[in-house]
Amino acid sequence: MNKKNSPMPFVIIGAVLMWIKTYIAYKTSFNMKIDDPLQEFILLINPLSFLLIIFSLALFMEKEKNQKIYIIGMSGILTFILYANIGFYRFFNDFLTLPVLFQTNNFGELGSSMGELLHWTDIAYFMDVVILCAILNLKPNWLKFNFVSKVKRKGYYLFAGILALVNLSLAEIERPQLLTRSFDREMLVKNIGTYNYHLYDLFLQSKSSAQRAMADGSKLADIQNYVMANKTEPDPELFGIAKGRNLIIVSMESMQGFVIHSKINGKEVTPFLNSLIKDSYYFDHFYHQTGQGKTSDAEFLIENSLFPLGRGAVFFTHSGNQYESLAKRLGQNGYYTAAMHANNKSFWNRDLMYKSLDYNRYYSSVDYKIRDGETVGWGMKDIPFFAQSTEMMQKMPQPFYTKLITLTNHHPFKLDPEDRYIDEFTSNDGTVNRYFTTVRYTDEALKQFFAYLKEKGLYENSIILLYGDHYGISENHNAAMAQFLGEEITPFKTIQLQRVPLFLIIPGVTDMGRGKIISKVSGQIDIRPTLLHLLGLPEKNDMEFGTDIFSKEHEDFVVLRNGSFITDKLIYANSHCYEKNTELQVDPVLCDPYKESAKTQLDYSDQIIYGDLLRFYHSSN
Repeated sequence: MNKKNSPMPFVIIGAVLMWIKTYIAYKTSFNMKIDDPLQEFILLINPLSFLLIIFSLALFMEKEKNQKIYIIGMSGILTFILYANIGFYRFFNDFLTLPVLFQTNNFGELGSSMGELLHWTDIAYFMDVVILCAILNLKPNWLKFNFVSKVKRKGYYLFAGILALVNLSLAEIERPQLLTRSFDREMLVKNIGTYNYHLYDLFLQSKSSAQRAMADGSKLADIQNYVMANKTEPDPELFGIAKGRNLIIVSMESMQGFVIHSKINGKEVTPFLNSLIKDSYYFDHFYHQTGQGKTSDAEFLIENSLFPLGRGAVFFTHSGNQYESLAKRLGQNGYYTAAMHANNKSFWNRDLMYKSLDYNRYYSSVDYKIRDGETVGWGMKDIPFFAQSTEMMQKMPQPFYTKLITLTNHHPFKLDPEDRYIDEFTSNDGTVNRYFTTVRYTDEALKQFFAYLKEKGLYENSIILLYGDHYGISENHNAAMAQFLGEEITPFKTIQLQRVPLFLIIPGVTDMGRGKIISKVSGQIDIRPTLLHLLGLPEKNDMEFGTDIFSKEHEDFVVLRNGSFITDKLIYANSHCYEKNTELQVDPVLCDPYKESAKTQLDYSDQIIYGDLLRFYHSSN
């Protein structure tokens, strides 16, 4: 072996192939918006410093065999990380975090959704590993594995270090306080690269694990002062209007607001929900605020009026915390509380989390008689689910609080032919095409559910709340959505598509055509205080970040988990400020007064969860 020849090539070949592949993945498999040439340059260079350093560890291995194994193995590991992010992004329009990787209970339930996420062309993502193996097999003359001198090694690391500093400096120019305002994972990946992002995520995970151990009750004072200063007085006309009634909440899977009043081939997608508007309080500017925990995050918001976490699902990461949940509060006031969901009991870790939320009973798939033909996709179809759930509710002591979680309108939105009440949409995107058929099925199931409630005598003495839990169609399907809506999907429009339906039905108050449309800007975090006011339960001492939507003091201001926010006049998204009337970008200064408030709310809520601070509040209150 000639020691005068450079030993670099195989190390550099491995790093460069991975660099090229990562950049191609950025451009083809992730929908990251690039606004200017500087952002494009940052995107191009951001994987390189990490790859040069991680592959260079082979230079410390004197045996040629060990270098080969290390470089091939590292290429395989990094390819797996990259491809896992690609698959996750196709479904959730987001990047993986460590807490998500530990949600292994959910993997077995992915089923048909996994098939939709894998493309045969994905084999191209593994070609660099094949090329590296082929080079080793062919043994070309220029391929060297010699151990490098210290001088050359220093020069190599100096170059990689300078490159990393240049990357971070440009990222800081592009996005000030990038690493301290880490609500937006896409922003992190765009600026520091997917591999450095995962190192940063590892740091955040270690930091959050230490927070509970280090926490004490003193941290609650500032949070409590902030919460109490933002309390609102309930609407005196509606306070206690549903006192003593049953509370029935229905989580409508993947139901977005744009389906209301939409039509496919002249037929309404949601004929029942459309008709229900006149008999309910219908909120048409209501937003989901979920993060990576999706449906479970929506449950968490509604139970606690706290924000979900920016990484992972609270149901998994902090199921052992103490909470002052809606179920607990109602249980303390004589309610029987139950959650009903015809899926595996451990999905989203519900069997453990519901105990922390103080539910009396959890009805999972083992409690339902699921016959042949009554399942699709992720579990029991909604129509038989509502039928059997109503039978169970009839046997519960009253007043009760039940939460029913639907399943049929779940990705990949597939239905048996006999369950289709409407044609598919026609586009090149099967996911969007099918979405309307499963929405229509759930709409039909809700119609029958209301009929069951009336038939069983449960309707009149209840209040019923229906809410969309999160989006069903992600930004990965913007082309087909633009075709359906007949307009371009801009960042402004993307935020508006995060609106989900919210119906509140109070028999004797809203029915008989006495309902109305309420256009206040509100979110899932407002549901808990709103319901407690209607049920006549004061919550002035509760640690919550939502407010009663009916209150005259309710502020038109909703914060999304990624730091975006919506007011009555403005929308803030992707670091840009938009005016709602014109949908055009305006001076960012107009959004500045709300940015600090949004950050404060998210920070305080995170502190409560990471530090398990309600254990101190509970004992001192």
